[in-house]
Amino acid sequence: MEEVQAYIRVYGIVQGVGYRFFTERHARRLGLKGYVRNMPDGSVEVVVEGSKDKIETLIKYLKKGPYLARVEKVTVEYRKPTGKFSDFTIKYW
Repeated sequence: MEEVQAYIRVYGIVQGVGYRFFTERHARRLGLKGYVRNMPDGSVEVVVEGSKDKIETLIKYLKKGPYLARVEKVTVEYRKPTGKFSDFTIKYW
C-alpha cells in the first residue's frame, strides 16, 4: 500500500475534551507515525504518516472524536512522507 503523509486540521470543540489522547490512541493502534497538537486558534493539528488506507481509517475516527468533542470540520492535505517520525506522539508548545 502507498505510504503518504497527511496534514489534518480539526475544528470545533476539540480542545480540553481529550481529543489529543483520543487521536494518539487510535493512531498508535493503527501503526501510524507522527504527532497531534493543539493550535492557538482552537483547532487541533495532526501530522501522520503511514499507509493511505490506515490514515483514512484514522480520519473517520477524527471526524467523530471523543464523547465530549464537537467536530465541525476536518481538512486533509496529502503530502509525500518524510520518514522522520519513529512513533506517534502528543506535542506540547
